[in-house]
Amino acid sequence: MTPIFLLHAADGFFSVPVSIVFWVITAAALAVSLRQVSARLDDRAIPLMGVMAAFIFAGQMFNFQIPGGTSGHLLGGVLAAVLLGPYAAAIVMACVIAVQAIVFQDGGLVVLGVNIFNMGLIGTFGGYAVYRAVAAALGGEAKGRLPAAAVAAWLSVVAAAVVCSFQLAVSGTTSLEAALVAMVGWHVIIGIGEAIITVGALAFIQASRADLLTLRDAPASS
Repeated sequence: MTPIFLLHAADGFFSVPVSIVFWVITAAALAVSLRQVSARLDDRAIPLMGVMAAFIFAGQMFNFQIPGGTSGHLLGGVLAAVLLGPYAAAIVMACVIAVQAIVFQDGGLVVLGVNIFNMGLIGTFGGYAVYRAVAAALGGEAKGRLPAAAVAAWLSVVAAAVVCSFQLAVSGTTSLEAALVAMVGWHVIIGIGEAIITVGALAFIQASRADLLTLRDAPASS
């Protein structure tokens, strides 16, 4: 049996109360992110936001096969957060996922708040926090950037699968045990692909345009 892959969930998989709760959480997080970006983001990083959105959008259109007859695709939240910071990255991820839902019907509109939270905010905020912690433990970003990004990218996918499993169980779509087995078991493997793509992209940027790695913490232009 092909396991369920519901990070791009369609309408009907989550109950209306769960969808509303995560619409509120997601809207609040994006409102804070917009304020922070307006106050803190260097203007030079704005074009990078567009490039990153295009890259993640394209990356999510290509699935990589894994054993067992299923597939995964890039989420990109950790990659965006490492380059742009979590607030700008959250906006980028929300735009990508919203366009996919509205234009390509990849994910429902009622559950859009859930999808943005699972596929975007978990990686951009939670994954970024893991990235900073692991990088600090390895001696700083200069030394630990790539291994820290690998750990954070992998963990963001697994965490999204765990959260999604609880959302499905609370919604009454399936039992928690069945959701965890189907979702987490496979996303442990899918997360490896996420880590490889994230590290590959960062390694390329580090070798070719290392200046882009400094924009995240640059002060906003006056």
